[in-house]
Amino acid sequence: QVQVEELGGGLVQAGGSLRLSCAASGRTFNKYVMGWFRQAPGKEREFVAAISWSGGSTYYADSVKGRFTISRANAKNTVYLQMNSLKPEDTAVYYCAADTHIVVVTIPYEYDYWGQGTQVTVSS
Repeated sequence: QVQVEELGGGLVQAGGSLRLSCAASGRTFNKYVMGWFRQAPGKEREFVAAISWSGGSTYYADSVKGRFTISRANAKNTVYLQMNSLKPEDTAVYYCAADTHIVVVTIPYEYDYWGQGTQVTVSS
């Protein structure tokens, strides 16, 4: 099993940047596919980005492609989400998720392990 914790949320103006971190426990972190999801008030949880266990493959939602970058440092048991050119519509609670066997990285129920979430607010 793995436990994950998100860090780095906050308030930023439109056009600004934030970097989220997801720290994971466990010695098998390098076996986990890691994903970022977000949920705005009154909306369903939606896929943001995911990265393979090796970091060799990355996946992005169309809404963040070209602005967000997901990366991982397996030696530090950490995955990152660099968010640039932020927009008010990026405002949400951002969640980190993990699992070893993922068929479709964009579907939340594919992931068994979730953090508590961190709030990101983008002001206009």
